[in-house]
Amino acid sequence: MNWILLIIAGLFEVAFAACLGKAKEATGIETTYWYIGFLVCLSISMILLVRATQELPIGTAYAVWTGIGAVGTVLVGVFVFKEPATFWRLFFISTLIISIVGLKVVSH
Repeated sequence: MNWILLIIAGLFEVAFAACLGKAKEATGIETTYWYIGFLVCLSISMILLVRATQELPIGTAYAVWTGIGAVGTVLVGVFVFKEPATFWRLFFISTLIISIVGLKVVSH
């Protein structure tokens, strides 16, 4: 159950980063809505991270949480914000994914 909470927390990390990107592009009241979305997603992500780390090792949980956020944010950047998907970006994101899976495998 704690791993599921951690994964959801990581997805909310991606969401709060995406909200920041959308707020940068928005104008007027829409900007405020994106910042509110950022604060809501940030809060949910932090609460779930705290809950998950009550049972999981903090080093592993934090690495997985930030890894999910990093990978997800790069993917959102490529697919939503039209950032370049170069070979090296995809290569290093792949190594990050392998590392996250490895941490999960070796954690008790």
